[in-house]
Parts: sequence; structure tokens; C-alpha cells
Amino acid sequence: FEAIIHTFRAINEAKKLGADVLHIHAIGPALLVPYAKLLGMKVVFTHHGPDYDRDKWGFAAKTILKMGERMGCMFADDVIVISNVIKNLIARKYGRTKNVHLIYNGVSEPEICDYPEYFKELGIEKGKYILGMCRFVPEKNLHHLVEAYRQLIVKNEKLIEQGYKLVLAGDTDFEDEYSLGLKQMARENGVVLTGFIKGRKLHSLLTNCRCYCLPSSHEGLPIALLEAMSYGVKVVVSDIPANLEVGLPKDDYFHCGNVDELSEKLGKIIEAPLQHVDYDMSKYDWDQIADEVGGVYQGLKK
Repeated sequence: FEAIIHTFRAINEAKKLGADVLHIHAIGPALLVPYAKLLGMKVVFTHHGPDYDRDKWGFAAKTILKMGERMGCMFADDVIVISNVIKNLIARKYGRTKNVHLIYNGVSEPEICDYPEYFKELGIEKGKYILGMCRFVPEKNLHHLVEAYRQLIVKNEKLIEQGYKLVLAGDTDFEDEYSLGLKQMARENGVVLTGFIKGRKLHSLLTNCRCYCLPSSHEGLPIALLEAMSYGVKVVVSDIPANLEVGLPKDDYFHCGNVDELSEKLGKIIEAPLQHVDYDMSKYDWDQIADEVGGVYQGLKK
């Protein structure tokens, strides 16, 4: 209920401030798009993905999220989507094709850096760790990444001697059975857990990893993946539609849920020379994105 309550209060505050245009993000808060319209404001709604597909939600929450998606898509003046996958979804479900704008998520310029003291604290070496960076929730499938790493070290025990490790950066907002189980599984397999990190610690891990892995079963457009790409690191991701839309080389994808295939791909990356990849990040430029969003706002004046 937290998102709905703060959205309700924020809409009332926006009206008091005399806002002409209100921009609502995500399908939960979009439940109140009709209320904002009744107060006389123009509304832009950004659909970040079908959150009702996330494993953490029960029946009641999924139902409310689906209703929020419907309210946003049916009643917002303009809808912004962050991927063609979502654009096609709302066209199919709600027939919404007018005033729908594809504007991708953005990513900041990378902050290339080293942090030897932090690496010593974690017990890792530059170029000798696989990085998983996301929230510890079921749909991110980090347990598959741990299983793939376990397979790697069972097949080749020398990897441990050579110092190769798996690092999971992140945590969960609210501890639950899944996050506790994942952490236990990670510790039993020698995985390095950093907890929530930011700033120099995060930048140093992105700068120096062997590869970044995102084995998700659900994404809108993964900002963590875009961040890793901005650092020029090799990436391995599941072949779900949102990840496929990023347009990586075929070898960078594995079939979602296929732990054997993921383990094999990670093994090949470890065996190959350390790579730096120059990805085309032009469509994820914040300045361009800001201009595009501003254009949507300006269009509502007409």
C-alpha cells in the first residue's frame, strides 16, 4: 500500500502547487491516473514493465498491479514505454497505439576506477571475478548464477587456486525466505557477498570484473545491464525479450533457466583473454532522453 498512499499524497501536493503536467512512473502508482485526471492535470505515464510477473507478489498484489496497468494505459494522455516489448504488450492488451513513445532508460558515463583496499577486504583480484549486481529477488535468478559457478569449480578446481570468484553485489529491501536461502547457498559455495554498495566501491567492481551476468526471468529494460555495458565489460544474460532488445551478440545470451549452458559460457569467458567491449550506448544517453521526455511534456500544451 505504500506506493499507492504516497502517490495519492503526491498527486494532491502537485495540484496544490499548480502543476499542469503530472508524470507517474510504474504500473502500481498508475492506479491513480484517473484521479489525477479528475483534478484537471495532464498525465504522462511511464510503463517500466509488467511488475505483476514478479514472483514476489501474491494474488491480491498482482491483481492491483494489473488494474494499475489498465488505468495508466487507458486514461493517461501520453504513455512512455522503455522497450518495444512493452510497446507491443500495451497495444495487444489495451489497443493503445496513439501517443505512445518509446524512450529507453539511460545510463550515466562510467567512472573508471580502482580500489585496491576494497578488493583486499573482499579477497578478490582484478579481472578474476564474475559479477552479479541486482536485488536479491526470485525473478533475478541469482541462485542459477551460484549453481553455474558451483558447476565451474567442480569441473575445474584449479579456478579456486587461480583466484577466480563469484561476487554478488546487492541485497534485498526486505529479508525473506528467498534472500536468506540465496545468501546461505552463496556462503556454502565461497561466493563473495558485498551487500548494498555504491560510489567508488561499485565503480571499481564494474571496472575490473571478468564479466557481468544477469540471469533474470523478468525485466523491463535492465539498468544494471546497461551500467555494465557502459564500462565495456563482457556480459552474459538470459534470453528474455527485454534483454534481447538490447541487441547483444548471440554468444552473450543463454537460454533462461539453463544452468548448464550458463556455466559453459562463463567457463569460456574465463579461459579467453580478458575483453574490453565497445558497446554502442548512444540510445541510452541521458541528455537525449531528457530532450525526448521534455518533448512529450511540450506536446501536452497543444
